[in-house]
Amino acid sequence: MFQPNMFESHHHLLDMSHKSPENELDIIRDDEFDTKSGTDIMENPSGDDQDPNQRPNKKKRYHRHTQLQIQEMESFFKECPHPDDKQRKELGKRLVLEPLQVKFWFQNKRTQMKAQHERHENSQLRNENEKLRAENIRYKEALGNATCPNCGGPAAIGEMSFDEQHLRIENARLREEIDRISGIAAKYVGKPMLTYPNLPSTGSTRSLDLGVSSFGPQTGLVGEMYSASDLLRSVSGPTDADKPIIIELAVAAMEELIRMAQTGEPLWILSPDNSTETLCVEEYMRTFPRGIGPQPLGLKSEASRESAVVIMNHINLVEILMDVNQWTSVFAGLVSRAVTLEVLSTGVAGNYNGALQVMTAEFQVPSPLVPTRENYFVRYCKHHADGTWAVVDVSLDNLRPTSTSRCRRRPSGCLIQELPNGYSKVTWIEHIEVDDRAVHNIYRPLVNSGLAFGAKRWVATLDRQCERLASAMANNIPTGDIGVITSPEGRRSMLKLAERMVMSFCAGVGASTAHTWTTLSGSGADDVRVMTRKSIDDPGRPPGIVLSAATSFWLPVPPKRVFDFLRDENSRSEWDILSNGGLVQEMAHIANGRDPGNCVSLLRVNSGNSSQSNMLILQESSTDSTGSYVIYAPVDIVAMNVVLSGGDPDYVALLPSGFAILPDGSTSSHCGGNNVVEVGNGGSLLTVAFQILVDSVPTAKLSLGSVATVNSLIKCTVERIKTAVVCDNA
Repeated sequence: MFQPNMFESHHHLLDMSHKSPENELDIIRDDEFDTKSGTDIMENPSGDDQDPNQRPNKKKRYHRHTQLQIQEMESFFKECPHPDDKQRKELGKRLVLEPLQVKFWFQNKRTQMKAQHERHENSQLRNENEKLRAENIRYKEALGNATCPNCGGPAAIGEMSFDEQHLRIENARLREEIDRISGIAAKYVGKPMLTYPNLPSTGSTRSLDLGVSSFGPQTGLVGEMYSASDLLRSVSGPTDADKPIIIELAVAAMEELIRMAQTGEPLWILSPDNSTETLCVEEYMRTFPRGIGPQPLGLKSEASRESAVVIMNHINLVEILMDVNQWTSVFAGLVSRAVTLEVLSTGVAGNYNGALQVMTAEFQVPSPLVPTRENYFVRYCKHHADGTWAVVDVSLDNLRPTSTSRCRRRPSGCLIQELPNGYSKVTWIEHIEVDDRAVHNIYRPLVNSGLAFGAKRWVATLDRQCERLASAMANNIPTGDIGVITSPEGRRSMLKLAERMVMSFCAGVGASTAHTWTTLSGSGADDVRVMTRKSIDDPGRPPGIVLSAATSFWLPVPPKRVFDFLRDENSRSEWDILSNGGLVQEMAHIANGRDPGNCVSLLRVNSGNSSQSNMLILQESSTDSTGSYVIYAPVDIVAMNVVLSGGDPDYVALLPSGFAILPDGSTSSHCGGNNVVEVGNGGSLLTVAFQILVDSVPTAKLSLGSVATVNSLIKCTVERIKTAVVCDNA
């Protein structure tokens, strides 16, 4: 069964030792506490019972509380584990106990609970450490077997598993990275280059055994199995010496963004049909002579501007842009990963006015054929006197110049103007300098048109997501919804589950540096690329080895035709091998946008084979002027019933598969020498991605037979789609 794409969880474990109780509990000795009941209190004799001429008797008297007293204090403890003096006096008066007795009981109870919690936590950590230790041993064994014991050369073809192939790729990548960093250190620091004679030379990673090679721009990059080397998270925050420079740069970038957003010709040149705006580079350099410096050699300029009115108030929009988790979620198709490295200012007056944060992010197109763009930048938010909010990004590459930088952001971001009825007008600027030579030829027109990374795509995505969020916040069931959803709680739960499914799909389909895509032998743009992931102890993902497979190709059919075909349950049997020719019925439908293609559906596949049980499929389809998605995942019937009744969707295991449909960026007319892109009139760029659970044991090795099966499966699906949509369009 097809299942969702998921990233391996990374646990940082500490060997927990038993911690001492709180300071106020140190007065309680072990012999004073019954850990089974926590109900006994021992007291010294009162002053009236002692002979003043004798030393105090150390023997304690026990006072066992009544069952009623224990029940009352247990109930109070659940609400307030740390009662103050007044609360202890009131409780003691009600239970006929001294306040000191009440105090001791609560101290004992807290100690008991803490001890139980630590025993449970230590037990969990011990189990987790055992799993990680076994995993570590397996990798060491795989590394040890990766070379021939007789000659030291590569292992024979029959001896190497798919996992071991990945380990050899990673070993070669690490050697190259060490040599590169060592060379930089020798040049700038004056230290000698290091050599590592114990690391075997594996030759080029582009040509491996079994006819498997790494794909283009992702050669040797870190995969999720090795995310300890995650490049994005390894970037450190700014130094104290950098901060004044960053603040000055952010203020200048804000001024530039405002002028870029409010200025027309000659800075921006409008196309004859008023559909696009082109930045005049010469005028830009005259208007902003300082900026962040001249354009580096090898990088080309991409600049675009777009405006739209969206269904969201300005306060919520600012919060989305300044909260990295919300930003990544709303723009999941554009932002594959993002991290806030340091918050230099949280803003003033209880909002984000003046907020300043240093970030790093990776921007993507949903295809392995388009390299991602990584940026290290500062984000600055300001509330201007005219009531407009502005959020600007600008690269900080000049603080850490490297020879490998392929992309930098000149002042980019958006202006947000408040409108009546909770709407906002957004003006977006994207101004990038990038080396895009690694983009595959079939995606080059799309990237050059600005529809891949430009302002139009950001605004279109935001507009669509605002509609979706408005739908999710509905307190009733709109008339456009149909099917088995009977309550607003069930509706919200189903939308939340679909949102997680979409985010998981988008995070796993692109060319992120967190992935190690391996191209199966062959040639051509539509080669199948695969990678493995491990799912362990994640309630939202089935445990085991997950194989992700993806391919991208061109179709001579408009994107809308492809989108309508793939989302229609009536034509699903023409391409979905899982449906096995069975009847597909829509059980529930949630509309979440003005376009009828924006919806979440629950589908039931009625198998034509009586020996097979029916299955449910959760599907979300979405479309805007720059691209479309059809994403789906098989779901367990019992779990789905819990969701439909308003239960927590985070514990429903998903492995999403699906499609990303983009226009091919072809130009259909020429006006005065300027190409005018008419979206939807040309062909389509279709990415097909499957997430498949190939083994339910996370420590298992992936067989090459499984890879071959998935390769055949995805190619068969592609051929079915080509046959159906091309023939119908003829």
